[in-house]
Amino acid sequence: MNIDLEKTNKLKIIEEQAYALGFNGFGITHPETGKAGENFSKWLNLGYAGDMGYMARGEEKRRDPNLVLEGVKSIICLRTNYLTAEKGMDFLDFPEIGDVSLYALNTDYHDIITPRLKDLEKIIQKEFHGCKTKIYVDTGPILEKPLAEQAGLGWIGKHTNLLTKEIGSWYFLSEILVDVALPESKAAENHCGTCRSCIDICPTDAIVAPYVLDSQKCISYLTIELKGVIPTEFRKAIGNRIYGCDDCQIVCPWNTYAVRTEEPAFKSVDSNFLLTELILMNDEEFRKKFKGSPIKRVKRRGLLRNVAVALGNSQNPEAIPFLVKALDDKEPLVRAHIVWALGELMQSECIPLLGEKLAQEEEPIVLREIEAVREQFIGE
Repeated sequence: MNIDLEKTNKLKIIEEQAYALGFNGFGITHPETGKAGENFSKWLNLGYAGDMGYMARGEEKRRDPNLVLEGVKSIICLRTNYLTAEKGMDFLDFPEIGDVSLYALNTDYHDIITPRLKDLEKIIQKEFHGCKTKIYVDTGPILEKPLAEQAGLGWIGKHTNLLTKEIGSWYFLSEILVDVALPESKAAENHCGTCRSCIDICPTDAIVAPYVLDSQKCISYLTIELKGVIPTEFRKAIGNRIYGCDDCQIVCPWNTYAVRTEEPAFKSVDSNFLLTELILMNDEEFRKKFKGSPIKRVKRRGLLRNVAVALGNSQNPEAIPFLVKALDDKEPLVRAHIVWALGELMQSECIPLLGEKLAQEEEPIVLREIEAVREQFIGE
């Protein structure tokens, strides 16, 4: 049998098995990152990665996949749909409820996709005996979106998410690096045209230019990746978003074609995020509610920090007693943002309350928030 034909037949088996395992997109590309690698370095140099130090630490590997898997010749890119329900901007009409990015309403995708990648990896190693492989699902130093674009899975939109005609963008990406040269897929073409819906909708103007995202302004970064204090200038724009932000995907015209996932593990949606309940959660309640969820990644202090900001934006005076009670929280990060929230809801009336409740406060980040509230209302 012709070697190329034999390889093609093996690849067909691998692709069929990928779909059988639950992936709904399959493409192959070479490992060279070219212009995408150069753009990534420029993005880093502009400081757009914020506190995500792992981006810079993995810069060389991201630009050269051979440093990830020595001898890599092909990268298999895979797509997994996670759309569980249609989503619009009406979540803003319910400021007492925390909004969570759609992907985080389900079982942690790493726990679903990783075993499937391992199964597919075994199939590849069986078909190409002795080959070396490496799997990733949003966990390794590779430029997965440019690679997926090269592999024909979709194009990088102006919001920097991957988009696919007649599918949209509600999906996860994952990869298998292989030291076997495989037939490459045709690269995807860009179909954003003159549309700028994602740019215009962004609450914090994080899309600083088409195809350029300043992570430091992005609500997904601010509520998930950022571990410390959320900058004051972005707090009101966060609204009631407590984990991630879907706005740029919600308004994208291509997502009108998106179809719901058939994956059972992505259908157990928990959308009960009443802010006044969340702000009083203890450690045990947090672990129980978010067991197996991506939300556990931000830990209790990170989530309650976000909840405090959302309550400050709620314009709901009934939230004040809950925030006052939460001032006793053990985490300085939580207390600091509660101080801000009380300032938003109570205005100058919160100053004597803070003086009483936090008279013994010693944490610098909390003291700075107290001082900021006092300065804001001085003279009233």
